[in-house]
Formats: sequence, C-alpha cells, structure tokens
Amino acid sequence: MISKKMQDAVNDQINAELYSSYLYLSMAAYFEEKNLRGMATWMTIQALEEKGHAMKFYNYIVERGGRVKLQAIAEPPFEWNSCLDVFKAALDHERYVTRRINDLTELAMEEKDHASQIFLQWFVTEQVEEEANAEEIINKLEFLSESKHGVYMLDKELGARVYPAEEE
Repeated sequence: MISKKMQDAVNDQINAELYSSYLYLSMAAYFEEKNLRGMATWMTIQALEEKGHAMKFYNYIVERGGRVKLQAIAEPPFEWNSCLDVFKAALDHERYVTRRINDLTELAMEEKDHASQIFLQWFVTEQVEEEANAEEIINKLEFLSESKHGVYMLDKELGARVYPAEEE
C-alpha cells in the first residue's frame, strides 16, 4: 500500500507530466505555424512521451492500492522568439522535472518506500536522457546561428524521430 504522502506527491507528478505534454504540444503548434514540421514532429512525440509518463505514474498509484486524483492542467505558453528559445525553454522545463523526480525519490527514501524508490529509478535515468537531448539540439541551433539552410537541415533531422510506443 502506498502512503498518503507518497500518493499525494505522485498525483501531483501526474499533473506535472500532463502539463509537460501540454507544453510540448504548444511548442509543436508554434513550429507548425512556422512550417518547421520536423521540429513540430519532434515536439509532438515529446508530448506523447510525457503523456505516457503520466500514465506510468497513474498505473503505479493504482497498482499500489492508492487513489488517483486528477487536477486541472495549467495553460502553457504559446509564443517564443525563435527555435532556439523554444528548445531552451524545453531544457529549462526538463531541469524542473528532474528536480521534481529527485524530490519524489527523496520522499520515497524518507518514507522507506522501497517499491517507489525502484519505480522512480526509471524516471531518474529518463531525465538524464531528456536533458541531454534538449542540450544537443540547443548546441546545434547555436552552432547554426541564423543559417536558414542549417535550420532547414536540422528540421529534417528532427522530423525523423519516431514514437517508441513499446516503451510507454
């Protein structure tokens, strides 16, 4: 059985993951408007992954005999100044999520909740990957500066991303 304190924290994380999905979908819409469909695809897949993360937390609460309590999802921003700004915002957001996952892990340790500690290790590893992916794209965009040809090529590269449905 999951403790009330851990249940409440995981429910809050479900909300944060769903917000993440909304944020990335908003970023995808921004790129669609700019006709950067590859970047839009990359962000759409990111949104789907975040929804999958929310469902992992949802299912975890259910499996532990807890009660899922869904909360209102805040409206995400929808305007940015450039592709680089979008990906910098994505990196900032992933760092925020990393802090939240670390806080959940700390809570699981305080509660001596070994099942939650093991469950959360997947997310700890996932956050390392999430931050690294955003940093890599930022580095490429900074290298390209304002090169329209370079942004076009990066857009094509990012558009090749596929959703790994079997992981979610």
